[in-house]
Amino acid sequence: MKKLLIAALGLLCATALVVQAQETKHKKELTPEQQTVMKEMLAKYDTNKDGKLEKSERAAMTKEDKQKMVDAGLIKSKKKSTEASTNAPTSTDK
Repeated sequence: MKKLLIAALGLLCATALVVQAQETKHKKELTPEQQTVMKEMLAKYDTNKDGKLEKSERAAMTKEDKQKMVDAGLIKSKKKSTEASTNAPTSTDK
């Protein structure tokens, strides 16, 4: 019974280590350019000073600042999906 308990505990610990390693692997390091843009945006828009841009804080950003973040690769642009749908042929085009 003790051997089974020890084996189960070992397996549980190994699983926890693997999960932790995978989480760490998926976190990307920011480039120096991204770090600079992020510091600038946090200084400008992080009103509660928690080090994160929340939804309300991101909503207050100007278009130019949002574009800076897109260009730096910090956020994804929503324009691609809307541009693709506006350029798609309609059923009346023949």
